[in-house]
Amino acid sequence: MANSYFQFKQFTIHQDQCAMKVCTDACILGAWFAAKLPDYYNILDIGSGTGLLMLMLAQQTESEIHGIEIDLAAFKQLKENVGQNGWKERLRVFPGDARTYSFPLKYNFIISNPPFFENDLPSDADAEQVAKHSKMLKLEELVQAIDDNLDSQGSFGVLLPFHRWSYFHELATRQGFHLVEHLTVKQTPRHTPFRSILQYSRHKENFAPEYELIIQKEEGGYTDDFIELLKNYYLYL
Repeated sequence: MANSYFQFKQFTIHQDQCAMKVCTDACILGAWFAAKLPDYYNILDIGSGTGLLMLMLAQQTESEIHGIEIDLAAFKQLKENVGQNGWKERLRVFPGDARTYSFPLKYNFIISNPPFFENDLPSDADAEQVAKHSKMLKLEELVQAIDDNLDSQGSFGVLLPFHRWSYFHELATRQGFHLVEHLTVKQTPRHTPFRSILQYSRHKENFAPEYELIIQKEEGGYTDDFIELLKNYYLYL
């Protein structure tokens, strides 16, 4: 049974009411963008869940961060989590559907850890279906929601299974977005990539660098790159 909470260095994530618990790849997503986003952005997190990404970004930036969550039980826990820290004045959450919600502004940056398993066997629990599968929010709809709510100079970041990234790239390109960078994530040096973290912009870049992050060394223990990325968050790094 998963722990009812996850303790980070500067905040706590309670997660007993959320289908999707804190996981390593979501932490990588949050830390990857928290390290590079400018201060004083307006940021939107689509599908906030526990509020993990909102809090990771709030810890490292001075941005105003909004989040939206469609599942009401998860939204209640989201409100609890974002209200119990020193950054709560910069955090605001909405209950609702990102496809139709009327947000108060256009955002400089949008981040999302969307439903993953669009074509795989759905789980039994409805909450898990919403969280893990594209039952409520298909990737095409996510791209459209981002396009509707991103400002003219904005960019966005998304976490996907590695095998879905090329399909998503087609969708994003068709919508007029351009790839800024691509981070592939591997469990160990001998494993194949299992996650892609992608950043897109409305403006064409001359070069879109590719990076690789390996979580664990072959002999065990975290790699230096992983420790450097997560040391501001994980308790024992």
